[in-house]
Amino acid sequence: MVENKSNTKIPLILGTMTFAAPDAPGSRISDREVVKRLIDCFKSYDGGGTTEQLLGELNLSEVSLDSKCYPVNPGDHSPERLRDSLDESLKALKVKKIRVFYLHAPDRSVPFETTLEECLSNFAAWEVARVWEICNRNDYVRPTVYQAMYNAITRSIQDELIPCCRALNIRVVVYNPLAGGFFAGKINKLETEVERGSRFDPDQRLGRMYRDRYLKQSYFEALDLMNSVLKTHGDLNLLEVGARWLQHHSVLDSKDGIIFGASSLDQIEMNCKNSEGGPLPEDVIEALERSWKLVKAELSFPEILEKFIYLLFLMLFLFDKLLSVVRLTGDKSIV
Repeated sequence: MVENKSNTKIPLILGTMTFAAPDAPGSRISDREVVKRLIDCFKSYDGGGTTEQLLGELNLSEVSLDSKCYPVNPGDHSPERLRDSLDESLKALKVKKIRVFYLHAPDRSVPFETTLEECLSNFAAWEVARVWEICNRNDYVRPTVYQAMYNAITRSIQDELIPCCRALNIRVVVYNPLAGGFFAGKINKLETEVERGSRFDPDQRLGRMYRDRYLKQSYFEALDLMNSVLKTHGDLNLLEVGARWLQHHSVLDSKDGIIFGASSLDQIEMNCKNSEGGPLPEDVIEALERSWKLVKAELSFPEILEKFIYLLFLMLFLFDKLLSVVRLTGDKSIV
């Protein structure tokens, strides 16, 4: 068992997306001894559904576990299916409880009110606010943790989602801190051949998703920009830069968390060591800012639409609050 001994400002969490049985699709780790104090586990990743079973073979009595329910089919966030999903996770992990159970993405076929009668990841900011308001109004347990994609050159959550979470006292746990391995620099153009079964393998479902996410012209330009600056900083590389930026220059704080994936014990130790480093040089920070602007300029239509919906929902929410104040003032004046 590997303990989390990192002296970091923001806690580290070991993601187990690549943990699975040796013959499972996407499996990178099948050694049961590789484990971390904090584990983010998810049975729907490309591990053939065997991640939790593998972890269940370990002694997890001193380990904090998180898991998720991903809505593969409409209705997966109904109360009945959520209970079944949680029970399946507990049974596979051979534990009586888990620390956090995320709703990994919205199931828009089920009303939030129905789901919450009975957890958030990858919801839009306006959906987070709506879920919190429903819980607060009905005296349900309010969401306390949100999981989102965030790294030095992917910062879309900074403008709206994180301020929303802060206002609602929701902690933020981020994944893809190293851009899904893009910071390793092994892929510098779309045509670069990749290892079979790796994160960017176009023949894998997750590989296609990660290629759509990161293998864009703006990301390659950002990679070139950052590498040109790092040439003057000796052994400093993008993997270390990505980890140190999150610890010292991001909008995260000590109550949040950072999920690091790994395909070997050496990578786990490297991520911990990199995260223990100090603040970055000013010219590196400036290069990251310029890189983020390059990526930000390539916002997709869905992202723009999401921002519009968020602003619309915010306006309606504030208007409703204003009407409530007006009604209350009117009632008092009558009395």
